[in-house]
Amino acid sequence: MAEIKITRAPDQSGDPCEERRLRGRPRVRPDDETRQVIYEAARHEFSNNGYAATSIESVARRAGVSTKTLYRLIPNKAALFEGMTSDRIDRFLSEINLEAIDHAEIDEALFAALMACADLALDKEVVALQSMVLQEAGKFSDLAGAFYRNGIQRAVKALADWLTTQEKRGLIRLDDAEEAAGMLLGMVADAPRRATMFGGLPLPSRPQIEARVRKCVGVFLRGYRAA
Repeated sequence: MAEIKITRAPDQSGDPCEERRLRGRPRVRPDDETRQVIYEAARHEFSNNGYAATSIESVARRAGVSTKTLYRLIPNKAALFEGMTSDRIDRFLSEINLEAIDHAEIDEALFAALMACADLALDKEVVALQSMVLQEAGKFSDLAGAFYRNGIQRAVKALADWLTTQEKRGLIRLDDAEEAAGMLLGMVADAPRRATMFGGLPLPSRPQIEARVRKCVGVFLRGYRAA
């Protein structure tokens, strides 16, 4: 009778802790992380389809979550839009810390601060959202207020705080920091944004934005540089 040899397969179990993890339930994503994914999906849906045509279901589908999960974290579409707008500014403030722009020369400091603001104000999705707000604010009365309160106003406040710091350093002189911040943001972004929103022109390229910001810095400092 032929001898039958029984051989043991090589142990491929690997790390026993890893094996137990794989056999167990999948990792549960924290609510804050899930909320970020939802906001990203909402930003895409709102900017591409408009407020009225965007549904909770379409946002949940793009985010890869159930509508039950979305409603547990965000109660309705209005709160979704408001939270999405606020989240965009939160990320801007965390990624671009204006207080950290601390060049010795005020010209370069202001240039860096305004480039950070331009990156937000002339972002393709931000401009698309602003265009959507203008188109649909008549049908949804709270839409424009939410965008202004959670987006525009907070960006102006961030730049105003930075300008106040520069005044305390003796580099510029101001009568009203928030008024000055609004003027600066208007010079940097309003004309190119209007050209895109109403004239159908493309948003300016990076070199064009840099050239415009340089001019804005020069104009502003001729009036506000400390003697």
